[in-house]
This record gives sequence, C-alpha cells and structure tokens, in this order.
Amino acid sequence: MRQEGIGQATLPANGTEPTPAGPAGLTQAEPPRARPTQDEPTPAEPTPAEPAPAEPAQAAPAKKRDAFFDNAKYLAILLVAVGHAWEPLREGSRTVTAFYTLVYAFHMPAFVVISGHFSRGFDGSPQRVKRLITGVAVPYVVFEVAYTLVTRWTDDVPGRDISLLDPLYLTWFLAALFIWRLTAPVWRLVRRPLPLALGVAMLATLSPAIGKDLDLQRVLQFLPYFVLGLLLKPEHFRLVRRRAVRVAAVPVFAAALAVAYWAAPRGVYPWFFHNDSAVQLGAPAWYGPVMTLATFGCSLVLVACFLAWVPGRHTWFTALGAATLYGYLLHGFVKQAAGPAHWYDHPWIHQPLGALAVTLAAALTVTLLCTSPVRRVFRCVVEPRAEWAFRRGGEGGRAAA
Repeated sequence: MRQEGIGQATLPANGTEPTPAGPAGLTQAEPPRARPTQDEPTPAEPTPAEPAPAEPAQAAPAKKRDAFFDNAKYLAILLVAVGHAWEPLREGSRTVTAFYTLVYAFHMPAFVVISGHFSRGFDGSPQRVKRLITGVAVPYVVFEVAYTLVTRWTDDVPGRDISLLDPLYLTWFLAALFIWRLTAPVWRLVRRPLPLALGVAMLATLSPAIGKDLDLQRVLQFLPYFVLGLLLKPEHFRLVRRRAVRVAAVPVFAAALAVAYWAAPRGVYPWFFHNDSAVQLGAPAWYGPVMTLATFGCSLVLVACFLAWVPGRHTWFTALGAATLYGYLLHGFVKQAAGPAHWYDHPWIHQPLGALAVTLAAALTVTLLCTSPVRRVFRCVVEPRAEWAFRRGGEGGRAAA
C-alpha cells in the first residue's frame, strides 16, 4: 500500500526562483554561505585585450536570504516530523488526534503556499528547467527507489515494485511540485487563476477514477494553495506579521484546537489529506466541493496565524531552514524503522509523558537532519549538480537565471 499520510513536504529556498521541500516546500536547500554555482558564474578573468584592473574585482554580493521564510520552513518541517511521529498514537487518544488534526489543517498548505510564492520566477527557460530537473526530478527518482527498497523490509512487502508513477510515502510532494511548477506560467496568464484552481480541486473530489498516477488526486486538490502562493506578494506576508494579527492568532488557534477536539472521534482529519475523493471517504459526492471550500478557508486562516508567529529575525534555527529538504526526505527512514524496532510497543509511549517524549524525539531528529554534516554526506543525492547531463553553452548551458 502506498503512502496514506499527507504531512510530507519541504520548502523552497528563498530567492526569486526556489532551488528545490520544503515542506516545504520540497525545494532544494541552499547553504547559508554564498558560494558560486552553475547559475552564479565566477567573474570572468581579464583577457589580453582587456588589461587587468589595478585592484582585484570583487564578486557581486549574493542576494540576502529572508530569515522569515527560512524560519517558517524550519518550523513547518518540524511539524511534519512531529505529525508523522503522532500517527501511531492517535488510536485511543482523543487529545493526540485533536493536535494531529490541527497540525494537518495548516502545515501542508503552508508548505504549498510558500512553494508557490517562490515559483513566481519559473518561466520555462532552459536554466529554470535545469534547476527543476536537478532539484526536484532527480531527488524524486532517487528517493522513490530508496523508499521502495526500505519499505519492502519495514512493511514486510518483499515484492513491492519500484514505480516512478505511483509516489511512495514522502515522495509525493516532489512529484506534485514538479507538476505545479511546470504549470506556473499558465496560472500567471489566465484570468481569475485562484477561482479556476479551486474549481479544478472541487471537480477532483467528485472523481474517484483519477487514479494514483503521480498522485494526481492530491496534486489537483492542493493546487489552489500553490496558485495562491503565485499570486501573493511580499507585502501580503508582511500584513500577517503585524502585532494585531499575532495577538488575534492566539484565540484563533485555541478555538481551532477546541473544534479539532470535538471533531476527533468523528474522523474529520482525512479531509485535510486531500488524497481521496468524497466517495472514497465514505461521503456523498456533493460533500467534495463543499469540503474543498471549507478546508481551504479553514487552512488559510490557520496558515496566516502560523506565519504571524514565525519570527522575522535571525535565530539559532534560521540556517537550518535552508536545508529543510534534507530533514524532509531523510526523516522518513527513521519513521519507517520505528515499526520493525517496536518503538511504539511500550505501553508508556501511549501515555501523556510518552507522547511528549515522542514529540521531542521527532523534533530533535529532524533538526539534526538539517545540519551541515548531514548535508555534506547526502548532498550528492539531494542537491545533485548533474553537470554531465547538460550541454555547456547555448540554451543548455549557463543561461541567465
């Protein structure tokens, strides 16, 4: 059985065009220190016809990262890992289910909105497509194969096939981001893109026959959040960071938690996964469009409240926000090992202190996976340069970003 959860994502790195996570969302992280890349060629050396300057020329300063978005990405990936860690604790605990529902109502939409915001520069140019391939498509293939091999053991399914068309576990977001970003120029072209995207999502809930190819049901149902991100400007994010919004976010989250607690035994949270039609969730077909609008409104309010609480200054975890793709893709292997290791078999784990311990362990794990030593080890598969696969010069070379 392929992935049934939703909280898998990473966020884009900050800049005009995200380097693919992030959260989400899964976009490729950039190291905190500026360094030349294939998209940032070093200054040309002087030629005989061009005398060398008297003083060494200095490279143009790298564009400064926005600490707010790095902080948001780190906190969101933290919630992703914690949400996954809570899954075995939901049964028999109304409180855990309530927190689980609350987190899933906004953490994935937040990833997608931010991913859309940093996809505004995607125009289909050769350099953008190259980044999309190396930063999204290649990690998708690598980790789809890796998770298939690992889950043959953890899920005790030795015959599980490797299928690049049926995303497994965390990899669905990479497939979705690839599709969303390719469509970005279309959404900038059409009139009223957000209502159109909402209409597509509503129609998707009516069709259980969409199938599992590239997880299209989820791709279509999350599409409005990506389109909204494309439409948002920096000043829109500044609006939610005002003091008045931060204060209002406290009672809003408290009310949302109370509603989640009431809804916990009623099985509402699968609607926030956005990976099934209404009929597949055991509801009449007309519930689908209604719940699409209801969950969209609820999620946007909570996303605004979440972003209102995100600090805008540099903190101890700001640099980690540039590497959320590592935490996102790698923490799933730890979660998969929990079953064979029987970590959740101890009765005390299902008590309040046990749930707290699981929460802290998940937060610590994903934090460590975003650190520099881990990035150095796994950069070759998470951020492959793949220069050998592209032509130098011309349209396939170093086109301007």
